[in-house]
Amino acid sequence: MSRPKPDRFAGAARCSTLGAWLRFAEKLYASADLALGQVATNAHDEALYLLLRTLDLSLESDARVLQKKLSVADREKVEAVFRRRVLERVPAAYLTREAWLGKHLFYVDERVIIPRSYFLEVIPQQLDAWLPAEKKVRRVADVCTGSGCLAILLAHHFAAARVDACDLSAAALEVAAINVREHALGARVKLFASDVFDAVPAAKYDVILSNPPYEPSALVDAQAPEFSAEPRMAHDGGVDGLAIIRKLLRQACTRLQPHGIVVIEVGGLRAAIDREFAALEPLWLHTEDGADCVVLFQAARLQRR
Repeated sequence: MSRPKPDRFAGAARCSTLGAWLRFAEKLYASADLALGQVATNAHDEALYLLLRTLDLSLESDARVLQKKLSVADREKVEAVFRRRVLERVPAAYLTREAWLGKHLFYVDERVIIPRSYFLEVIPQQLDAWLPAEKKVRRVADVCTGSGCLAILLAHHFAAARVDACDLSAAALEVAAINVREHALGARVKLFASDVFDAVPAAKYDVILSNPPYEPSALVDAQAPEFSAEPRMAHDGGVDGLAIIRKLLRQACTRLQPHGIVVIEVGGLRAAIDREFAALEPLWLHTEDGADCVVLFQAARLQRR
């Protein structure tokens, strides 16, 4: 007869302060081998985020918050959230229904992939250098927009531009509409239900940006539960990960201004991109962590295909 599994939360009742609960949560993360990277890259930061959000405390709280005494009700509320995170492997952002990209807050739920992208640094720091200074950016596209977060970052950065954002998932576009409304950008960000540009009205863009599904299907099959909780179509790029990228580059030929650029986040596909699209002279943008997984194509190269 098998022994019952010990309750991982047996020590929770002894956590009388927020700091004690934080230390307890870090041990839970380690013992359960939880996957990270959707909200934070380490257990301390994600657990602290969940504690502060669950108890309606400011994310800007200083270290003194760790001394906060927890009432019985507080402890029950916190334990309920961490039981879902640890035992059910629910991603933290789905528990709080929010995600941050820099200073910008977005609503998220299980209909969309949780926002996280190298475009957070690429858009403000590098895009302008690849565009003619004498030409104002008037039209931008975000392909595979998901929650709409990148379309919104583009609208904030290019303050005079219209942004067309498309996604094949009607459910994702419902979430994107919430975020466009919350950021008061309905006049400039337009959403389209479309497989890449298939159903987007003809237009010429200065910038086409995309964080598409780029994981090979076999890798998606083996994902940790936290990542499997996200919509599969937001991850699965086909057998080699390039299915959507190939279509996007084909269609971009007729969608760009002569000075335009296509910028795509491609994960671990750098070697595959360099091999298959060598004739297009892919340019790789540097990122702070050295991943360098954002590729840029210029219109002049694409239109020579």
